[in-house]
Amino acid sequence: MTRARDAAMMSATQRARTDPPMNQPRFLALDRFETPIGTALLVTDDQGFLRGFDWSDYEERLRRLLRLHYGEMVLDDAPAPRPITVALADYFAGDLDRLRAVKWRTGGTPFQRKVWSMLQTIPPGRTASYGEMAVRLGIPGAARAVGAANGANPISVVVPCHRLVGANGALTGYAGGLARKQWLLAHEGAAIRVAAGP
Repeated sequence: MTRARDAAMMSATQRARTDPPMNQPRFLALDRFETPIGTALLVTDDQGFLRGFDWSDYEERLRRLLRLHYGEMVLDDAPAPRPITVALADYFAGDLDRLRAVKWRTGGTPFQRKVWSMLQTIPPGRTASYGEMAVRLGIPGAARAVGAANGANPISVVVPCHRLVGANGALTGYAGGLARKQWLLAHEGAAIRVAAGP
């Protein structure tokens, strides 16, 4: 039953790649923002919404996700809106609740958007497992589908995919690298369990 449900969710994710994107922007702009853990790439739209946040060493991943959501769009170099950069600077300086001030919007499937919205209900300093998130979404047993949606999140940090951990509380994959995930969780005061090395 669990495998069938996960397969159905994954199938819906694959089909939705050809669905019309949500709130298609007229243009996208790319800015670079320095953080304590590397240069962040900020993608914003013509209405001042954040559409993408990733790390400069994962730029191709970000561009791929944006293509999946919006098709082929040129990313023009332009400064991100000041409210976004100020909120991010405040967050990295320790004002953890400032991420809530960032306006964001994205494409993706209805299921993915539901997962991404639910991520924002996990407060700074807390974590949840993929299975717990599936239960909150009303689809117990769909931890893999939640994990897949989490991994496809184009707006890192602001949509806090780093707050999902394994069932035993251990850190699991993070598109920006486990070292960044560990730093973000420690910055937020979360109790983390690092898996022992070989």
